[in-house]
Amino acid sequence: MKFTRSKGLRGEVCVPGDKSISHRSVMLGSIARGDTRIRHYLQGADCLSTISCFRKMGISIRQEGDTVLVRGRGLKGLKAPDGVLDCGNSGTTTRLISGILAAQNFDAVLTGDDSIKRRPMNRIIVPLTLMGAHIRSLTGNGCAPLEIMGGPLQGIHYTSKVASAQVKSAVLLAGLYADGETSVTEPYLSRNHSEIMLSHFGAHVSSEGTTAVIRPAGELEGRDIQVPGDISSAAYFICAGLMVPNSEILIRKVGVNPTRDGILRVCRDMGGDITLLNRQSGSGEPTADLLVRSSCLHGTTIEGAVIPTLIDELPMIAAMACMAEGETVIKDAAELKVKESNRLEVMVRCLTSMGADVTETEDGMIIRGGAPLCGAFIDSRLDHRIAMTFAVTGLCADGETEIGGAECVNISYPGFYRDLENLNR
Repeated sequence: MKFTRSKGLRGEVCVPGDKSISHRSVMLGSIARGDTRIRHYLQGADCLSTISCFRKMGISIRQEGDTVLVRGRGLKGLKAPDGVLDCGNSGTTTRLISGILAAQNFDAVLTGDDSIKRRPMNRIIVPLTLMGAHIRSLTGNGCAPLEIMGGPLQGIHYTSKVASAQVKSAVLLAGLYADGETSVTEPYLSRNHSEIMLSHFGAHVSSEGTTAVIRPAGELEGRDIQVPGDISSAAYFICAGLMVPNSEILIRKVGVNPTRDGILRVCRDMGGDITLLNRQSGSGEPTADLLVRSSCLHGTTIEGAVIPTLIDELPMIAAMACMAEGETVIKDAAELKVKESNRLEVMVRCLTSMGADVTETEDGMIIRGGAPLCGAFIDSRLDHRIAMTFAVTGLCADGETEIGGAECVNISYPGFYRDLENLNR
């Protein structure tokens, strides 16, 4: 895919369903009793991996466009899979499903693509083992493939070293099956979609500060779910609307959960013109339409508690900072090193190749805005967020920007290039 400087982006866009919520809706629907109907389900490869895994464990899941019907079999209704469960590129699938599998009366093996086999899994192996789970890395390096031998679990209080919704969710899901109360405390509050959805399905879950608590469940009950638009997918249009001169974009029905809306706070701190319209709430998740207009941006410091609320959006924010006046500093973001790629290293290398003034630090980067950007060849490392970031960045650069491995956007946003092109007219 190739991109050149844009004269302005105008129009409306409706981004796909939230990836995090889509994953969780199928998982909880599968272990609930009765039917769960999910509307605006993300059709990206990651979420389809979750559907595939639960089908292999005996769950009937029917897809009609972006509506998914899950016929749940209850907490103890999963069946031993015939073969290995392939999670594809999805870290969410791998980590969250581990919490469920740890309590089953059968054994299973989880694997995935080359990226998944490099991503750290000790962060869920440790707490699940403390709960009594038998789980191990078959290669001995703390990564997938994982062998999980299901059995009885005990409730624990776990203090996580990282603010990770995937770690928290794996423990809470295991806590549904434990013999007592289970709680997780994080250094900062991570996204709380699991807590909201567990409560929606009838689980006894509560939160105070950065601690989430769950009590063992008798049964969960199937529910209707309306998945909001994914703010991580909307981020590319939010930043594009701010970065590209003469732009005005309306992004419809985006999830604005306070544990995910860090990008809105940071963009406003940088001088971004963003208006929230038509606020609503469905299935416990708030949504709004986002009206974004071109803005004169300035640098800021991004650190601490806001980082977990925008961890997936940081690559796009870093690129946007190149168009801002002054210096932007990103700290406390070492988690970017263990995503689908080492996003710190990739962002610094690719932005530098386009002429940006960027320095990598131990846990983030420093971006000195204002240097003119020129087109370059960008190796996405098959990381969907890198590919989408540089598609947008290419609209602000002289010359031609080419994205290698551009098809990787199918992981989270199959129609991204079409939607971007429709605005760029």
